[in-house]
Amino acid sequence: MFGKIGATELILILGIALVVFGPGKLPEIGKAFGKAIGEFKNHANQISEDVKIDLEDKKDKE
Repeated sequence: MFGKIGATELILILGIALVVFGPGKLPEIGKAFGKAIGEFKNHANQISEDVKIDLEDKKDKE
């Protein structure tokens, strides 16, 4: 349904963010956003590992 963000869309988003938040706040917002994405990836990977282990345990019991 939705593809990856292209260069034009990314520039538009960054331009709007610059106008709304100003140049002083952008580094802080970028850092917070990066940390949030990193945490999300870590949790998603952990959930995937938990599900994989759970499925393997169920398969072994059969």
